[in-house]
Formats: sequence, structure tokens, C-alpha cells
Amino acid sequence: MCNQTVGLVAAELERQGVATVALQLLREVAERVRPPRSLFLPFRHGYPLHEPGRPASQRAVLEAALRLLEDERFRPPALVELEGS
Repeated sequence: MCNQTVGLVAAELERQGVATVALQLLREVAERVRPPRSLFLPFRHGYPLHEPGRPASQRAVLEAALRLLEDERFRPPALVELEGS
């Protein structure tokens, strides 16, 4: 699904009361669309959880995304870069 669509769907879900985190590979799209919470990832397009066979890196992405939901400092709209990237 394209980055812009993900951001727009996330915004509508939030309006309906469902908390979201969008995994974004294109920073400029996230800045323009401004989804409620976005985690910017520096990976190749098509690999939002990193490359196959890298479970530690994939887990780090998922944990970072869940932290955005838990941490009240990241009120919408929030664009956060993956730590260590």
C-alpha cells in the first residue's frame, strides 16, 4: 500500500477512535500527509520491517512502533525516526 494511502487511512481510523502508527519509508510523504503517528524507516522501498532474515531488526521496528502508542509525548501528529538508523 502506498505511503500516502497509509497516512490517510491512519488519520480516519484515529478519528474513529483507533490508535495507529504508520510505518513510513518516504519522509516527504509523511510530512505532507501528516498521519497521527509515523515511524520513519531508512530501509529500501517495499521493506518496512527491513530485509527478510533479519529478525532482530524487524523486532526493533515493531517495538519502536508500539512505543509510539505508549509514550504520551508523541501526540498526533508525530513523525519519529527509527533510533539507531
